[in-house]
Amino acid sequence: MRQIALDTETTGLSPSQGHRIIEIGCVEIVNRRITERYFHRYLQPNRQIDADAVTVHGITNEFIQDKPSFADVVDEFMDFIKGAELIIHNAPFDVGFINHELNLLNQAWQPLDDYCKILDTLALARKRHPGQKNSLDALCKRYSIDNSKRQLHGALLDAQILADLYLAMTGGQVSLLALNEKKPSVQAFQPISSERPPLCIIAPTDQELQAHEQCLATIDKVSGGKCLWQTL
Repeated sequence: MRQIALDTETTGLSPSQGHRIIEIGCVEIVNRRITERYFHRYLQPNRQIDADAVTVHGITNEFIQDKPSFADVVDEFMDFIKGAELIIHNAPFDVGFINHELNLLNQAWQPLDDYCKILDTLALARKRHPGQKNSLDALCKRYSIDNSKRQLHGALLDAQILADLYLAMTGGQVSLLALNEKKPSVQAFQPISSERPPLCIIAPTDQELQAHEQCLATIDKVSGGKCLWQTL
């Protein structure tokens, strides 16, 4: 399963007002493991950045003056994300801007969801934590994700944080054998001797059983009723 944590920074709040993308950051996740592959570009939007937007992401007009346009990177960008599930926090915002950029090119590009599945982590968080703050910063605090380097918004940094957050929200990152590790063969294991002493079986106390049930109830609530242990 291939997923892409994606974030953008823009010149303002709405493409309907002519605002454009000025930064794209993508981080690849394969089989719930964050890989070393990523896509990151700063873009020249051919318009001024709103002052309010600069205070959010810190990207200035002078900095992006010599950067490529979206048209220059669109093929590389779309090749990177095609066929993946996009993980986006507040997906309508980023998807709306990307679709706007694709439409401006007049190159027969289709809307983004024709190429990718899209998962909105903000909608997911609101379902799991109704009535609570579900901004990226608030969720990082709730799930103990280190975002100490996030002084300003940045598309690649936010995509990296989002990848960690998504994995934490949905059960954690797979961390068994690395994908490229050679698994030991069956012949490498020695059979258990029939002469070994009997195993000591320690039964749980009533207090431990109660704590176990409380833990399962918490997992079931956080996962939206998908705790397999409870089902079994």
